[in-house]
Amino acid sequence: MRREWLNSVCRNRKVRWLFYSLPVIILLYLVIPKPDFNNPHSTVVLSSDGRLLGAHIAKDGQWRFPPEDALPDKYKIAAVNFEDRYFYYHPGVNLVSLFRSLFLNIKHRKIVSGGSTITMQVARMSGNNPPRTLARKIYEIAISLKMELLYSKEKILNIYASNAPFGGNVVGIEAASWRYFGRNANELSWSEAALLAVLPNAPSLIYPGKNDPMLMKKRNYLLEILYERKHIDSTTLKLSKAEALPDVLFSMPVMSPQLLSKFLNTSEGGKFHTTIDYNLQENLMTTGTRHMQINAQNEIHNLAAIVADIKTGRILAYVGNLNSNVSEHAGDVDMITAERSTGSILKPLLYASMLESGELLPDMLVRDVPVEFSGYSPKNFDMKYNGAVPASQALSRSLNVPAVEMLRNFGPDRFLLMLNELGFKSFDKTAEHYGLSLILGGGETSLLELVSCYARMAAILRNYPQEIQTYNELSYLNSEAKVADKNRKFPLSAGSIWYTFKALRDVNRPFERQGWENFTSSSQIAWKTGTSFGFRDAWAIGFNSDYVVGVWAGNADGEGRTGLTGVSSAAPFLFDIFDFLNTDAWFVEPYSEMEEIDICVESGHRASLRCTHVKKMLIPKSGLVSEICPYHKTFHLTSDSLFRVNASCYKPGEMSHVSWFILPPAQEYYYKKQHSFYLSLPPLMPGCEEDSDYQYIELLYPGNTEGIYIPVEHDGMKGKIIFEASHRNRNETLFWHLDNKFVGETRIIHQIGLTPSPGIHLMTIVDSKGNSFRRNINIIEKVK
Repeated sequence: MRREWLNSVCRNRKVRWLFYSLPVIILLYLVIPKPDFNNPHSTVVLSSDGRLLGAHIAKDGQWRFPPEDALPDKYKIAAVNFEDRYFYYHPGVNLVSLFRSLFLNIKHRKIVSGGSTITMQVARMSGNNPPRTLARKIYEIAISLKMELLYSKEKILNIYASNAPFGGNVVGIEAASWRYFGRNANELSWSEAALLAVLPNAPSLIYPGKNDPMLMKKRNYLLEILYERKHIDSTTLKLSKAEALPDVLFSMPVMSPQLLSKFLNTSEGGKFHTTIDYNLQENLMTTGTRHMQINAQNEIHNLAAIVADIKTGRILAYVGNLNSNVSEHAGDVDMITAERSTGSILKPLLYASMLESGELLPDMLVRDVPVEFSGYSPKNFDMKYNGAVPASQALSRSLNVPAVEMLRNFGPDRFLLMLNELGFKSFDKTAEHYGLSLILGGGETSLLELVSCYARMAAILRNYPQEIQTYNELSYLNSEAKVADKNRKFPLSAGSIWYTFKALRDVNRPFERQGWENFTSSSQIAWKTGTSFGFRDAWAIGFNSDYVVGVWAGNADGEGRTGLTGVSSAAPFLFDIFDFLNTDAWFVEPYSEMEEIDICVESGHRASLRCTHVKKMLIPKSGLVSEICPYHKTFHLTSDSLFRVNASCYKPGEMSHVSWFILPPAQEYYYKKQHSFYLSLPPLMPGCEEDSDYQYIELLYPGNTEGIYIPVEHDGMKGKIIFEASHRNRNETLFWHLDNKFVGETRIIHQIGLTPSPGIHLMTIVDSKGNSFRRNINIIEKVK
């Protein structure tokens, strides 16, 4: 039975052919190596839709892009019709072509035709085009047969197109398309596809710019073939022949050089599909260049910007450094990741942190008077003081002194911990190192960290209501999109974020955009600027519920320039970006995370029973534990309300009991200059005993007496410390004493210059009625 089956099998021609071929197939598979292309590739960066953002030449000096997944149809048709008409039908070797070439070579007594198929050309290229010999030809045939066993025709054609020489230092169809035509291979015309199809035939002899007549003849010959074989019509043939040859090489696009540098440093030779929106990136490069040229008139030479999609976490635009001169102004530095002084850009995070902790309500009054902390004396940008200001206004107006006061109350150590929980890694020193200057630029961070933080906050509010707070981490690679750990609670609630963003939405916009709220077409944007000490860094961060945009302007080498501010140097570019984004999306108010309570209109605190003007207001639930209004107090007045009185001088039954909004003397001194409605308390009726709990005098400067430095004049001599006080009665005379020794008196303007010795001293200030103020002051001598 077995013998009959074997005889029948041997009589079957196909089976017999397979039986005899099997050893050859096994030999090919085991002995003959696969084609190996170990040549280095160019580093290629693509936009989200596959367009080229930038490329860097390969290590061997060749423009050789990583292989594409698929080839353009026009090029495939042109290449196959020119190089190997029967490519899709032969097993890697075309015997007819081989014998034809052998006949021609014998006839001409030299090699005039190789008879190689596309598969055989791939085999030859894999050996770096060695000299043509009979043995090498047989070896290439063997490799070709193995390739046909292992790879599809499309794969083989792709390998050929990716490694074929196209003249000069251009290798591969994609690199050739960009170098010769300045665009993607998928956008090639029939004429251009035909040109690239004929180039590998003799790349060192003819290519654009060398032997153009011969090159045009070969291109047109191929176009005629395509017409004869009905791949193109007569009109396409005519138009294609009329197209001129490229006469110059195109430079590769330079849409995001800093992003390209990142990939070069981490994975040179790769092809990277990014999340960058090509049109947006192109717009930012163009618009940013205009703003950079404006800034350059003030010797401000560098500009950076980043745009992220809040919903997905995708970075849509990455402009790492626009500059007027790369070689002179550190144009290769990525200013998106470079750590720079923050200026006041962190103030919203402190505001949100204190809302979250319940230590602050949105409109709670914050001190705004001169202060000094161990030689550190912050000033508001306009060099003015408000006495007391609602926290939301202090944020929207970016007042420095209230921010320092808030940080002093909250604590630099707690704020550093909050910054870490919000995702910042750059603040890696101790709270003692940063001190209170942290809120005004005493620390450094990057534009990427700032944008990432505000994007997380915006995502939490955008995704409200959700049982689990989630957000996407920012990324410029499609493969790296990450969702935040759902088990890790975000440190800020939607309610705290809402009021922070609401305050930032009310920030006055640059001069040319004033009155934006009067136009229905204007976008709702929350935004904040920052300017570092010495005018070295200008920041602008803006966002709505769709996008977050960050801009940095300055000099990468750290040179400061007067006039370099966030409002003037960074914000105009920020708003131009939002114009291009064309979005007006805003957040939904998170009602479930708020509670409606009575708020004191004057102080912004939770209303006490003494508050005379009360309003209903939604606040974050954490604010329910905040302090009740400390500024409304009950005073006893005469029946005509002209004097304050007490039981020592006035009958209780005739007193008028009034709740009065009253600030401490130092705050009152500045507050009433700007608030005409503020009423000072009536004076004490003559003959009445002074109120022990009523403060008449307060030291304005220095506000903090724990450490006062003795100033040094230009000549090196010790200068005087200017002490300033405030009295509720501006016409009152004050008598100054230092260590119980009289040192002078002042009237109306209560300032006195003193030069105390280093150490602790007792400062006493007394008015003509015996009301006094006492405080120990610590005088410190500056170390030279």
